[in-house]
Amino acid sequence: MSTINQYPVIDGHNDSLMYFSPPTNALISSFFERLDGRQVDLPRIREGGMAAGFFAVFISEEEAMNMVHNFDPNVEYVLPALNFDAAQKASTQMVANLFRIETASNGQVKVVRTVADLEACLRDGVIGAVLHFEGAEQIDAHLDALEVYYQAGLRSMGIVWSRPTIFAHGVPFKFPHSPDTGPGLTDVGKELVRACNRLGIMIDLSHLNEKGFWDVAKISDVPLVATHSNAHALCQLPRNLTDKQLAAIKESDGIVGVNLVTMLLREDARDDSDTPIETVLRHMDYLVNHLGIDRVGIGADYGDAPFPKDLPDVSSYPVLITALQKAGYDDESLRKITHENWLRVLRKTWKS
Repeated sequence: MSTINQYPVIDGHNDSLMYFSPPTNALISSFFERLDGRQVDLPRIREGGMAAGFFAVFISEEEAMNMVHNFDPNVEYVLPALNFDAAQKASTQMVANLFRIETASNGQVKVVRTVADLEACLRDGVIGAVLHFEGAEQIDAHLDALEVYYQAGLRSMGIVWSRPTIFAHGVPFKFPHSPDTGPGLTDVGKELVRACNRLGIMIDLSHLNEKGFWDVAKISDVPLVATHSNAHALCQLPRNLTDKQLAAIKESDGIVGVNLVTMLLREDARDDSDTPIETVLRHMDYLVNHLGIDRVGIGADYGDAPFPKDLPDVSSYPVLITALQKAGYDDESLRKITHENWLRVLRKTWKS
């Protein structure tokens, strides 16, 4: 049996919705074509055995994109907050585009709202799409928009990207540095956590600073999740998780999705496609050793970032799985890492 059929992948994070928003404004129909330069499209998803994924609504702007594409570890990147009205307009377009993809797919893609939906997608060979917000810039202080977006299908949300919101503070892109970079959640940020718990929206701790992390850990009554982060001990970007944070995630029975972006993998935090796949395995091993095999998944972050040359896009999951097999991961472990661990956490988080 091929790795595609044996180990279907639920990926904790991709940024493919950016393709269909400014400045590129690609046609929705291009999602169904294998185009040069793309990291996520339906042909590549099928080739890689991606059964489902968290599709991020990430609001890009020029300064952030320049930082992502030209990251210099010797420079501290601190980004300003976004304008609420502009953020809400951009988010609405991206959410609409995910539904347009679903409609245009003729049953090949389904926006999932329940674990039963997700399990049916895995069973039937339909690509399950989880609507995820990477940063809560589009949510107002009264949380009215949260209720509306939940009814539209929102089931996962990061309180911040690496920018401040009215709820919390994101970590800057600075190397080397700890994630202890600012104050904790605001009062309305604490209310946002409680509201997400009530509704059944998974909270993503990736990009949140350390004091914010501990505030969430104190308030939240569901497993702690970092959808696309790595081990700070191996790469000292504040985007990665300290051993104390990993211990808290383990105690909550949560999960960390291993990020494949080179700057979050390498000891020098550089964007270098010559990064060997063994660097990914080091983070995987480290996280498994600290969290246990039940609390590690994949959160590759494909979309618009630099990756190891052996893992350039979502069609590369079989390469990663083969490397894990060679490193000694058995069948049960691979099933847990590729999809079972995500299903377990979502069962404990979503309301249905």
